[in-house]
Amino acid sequence: MDNVTRVGLGIYILNEKKQILLGYRTWKHAPDVWSAPGGKLDFMEDFEDGAIREAKEETNLDIKKEDVRIIGVTNDKHTKENIHFTTIHMVADKYEGELKTMEPHKFKEWKWFDLDAIPNELLEACRLFFSESKNLDKLLDGGYSI
Repeated sequence: MDNVTRVGLGIYILNEKKQILLGYRTWKHAPDVWSAPGGKLDFMEDFEDGAIREAKEETNLDIKKEDVRIIGVTNDKHTKENIHFTTIHMVADKYEGELKTMEPHKFKEWKWFDLDAIPNELLEACRLFFSESKNLDKLLDGGYSI
């Protein structure tokens, strides 16, 4: 990348047990870590629409825009790769569809985790988000609007 800060999106999907969905990454950017579904914001795309698109592309799950809430923002500096993202973190606790690994070249598997058992090996954006315990509360209390 040419010293440009990109906008990243991550959507934390919660099931009826309030477990969080994370995928084990095998892709060249940050392999061997767990992350929420997500990716880059497309030009002129709303945050929520981008998160919904990425969730569908990666997990096959369908999420409605009214069920997506913004819960945080992180400043992710990947110095080894010279990549810089500002990531918008969102949550959804309603979804439809059958969970599938839609991009096996990027993700080995998707797994539900209890909030007190989130793995330590996380994508930088997720690690930064979860490093603040108050963000776990935002997952459950509905986030905030901007």
